[in-house]
Amino acid sequence: MRIRLALPLLLLLSGLGYYFELDDRLLQTTRELRTPVSERKASIWLNRYSADIQGKPIERLLKAETSGLTWHAPSNTLFTITGKIPKLAQLSLEGELLREIDLQGVADPEGVEALSDGRFALVDERRSKLVLFSLPLTDTIDLTQALQFDLGLLDDAFLYPKNKGLEGLAWDASNSRFILAKERDPHALFALSFDLAKNQAGALEELPSEELFMRDISGLDLDRRTGHLLVLSDESKLVLELDETGEPVSFMSLMLGFNGLKQSIKQAEGVAMDDQGVIYVVGEPNLFYRFVPDA
Repeated sequence: MRIRLALPLLLLLSGLGYYFELDDRLLQTTRELRTPVSERKASIWLNRYSADIQGKPIERLLKAETSGLTWHAPSNTLFTITGKIPKLAQLSLEGELLREIDLQGVADPEGVEALSDGRFALVDERRSKLVLFSLPLTDTIDLTQALQFDLGLLDDAFLYPKNKGLEGLAWDASNSRFILAKERDPHALFALSFDLAKNQAGALEELPSEELFMRDISGLDLDRRTGHLLVLSDESKLVLELDETGEPVSFMSLMLGFNGLKQSIKQAEGVAMDDQGVIYVVGEPNLFYRFVPDA
């Protein structure tokens, strides 16, 4: 009887271990334990973060479904994009809704990024488009008139499979380039050089992603202080820090019991970091999380 019970349990644990890449997480934890203090201080070091706001509903965005997230330096606020009902919503650093802007002319907006010249960029997954625009004074913007780039023409990896294409977006001001994420099947990272002054896109190159121990990519952000990339995974429930060469530096689990979480984040879709090093995450349908570093 015990053998009959033990076998299904063993298979279940084995399946969970494979799904969440537990062997890779254990290996990365071992690496982090060996990391010198000087290198930890020069990185984001995600395992020192804990949630001080978690699972907070963002009013009026339940049916719209939050997706990407970005920090906007001029206003010191956050902006989230919604996919089911296309909107750009402004949030306080505590997750309070401040403003809603209806987006016309996009089908499935996912990632959003505040740019260093004051404009915003988003990716339309269904159409494989990169769209640049300025904040309107009104509560509606028609993006059919905005600057658009067809990324599917640069690489058909963004086109297939459907609904598994463009998902994350980050702006690397130091290197004048966008970092783009393909969601899955397979997941991948790309860099697109871009001249904001001339509105001119350059070459698209695939970045190393062999060390990404995650099942998908659902969001990106770039830490302006370290130059390290934050990569969010909904299915693997983690945030991974990558250095400039694409090597993992640290990770933060989004599962129950880790990093101060009282419940797992079910569908994490957007990640952003402000200039104080505070990390914000939004999950579908409209939940807000904030992670603060220890002293």
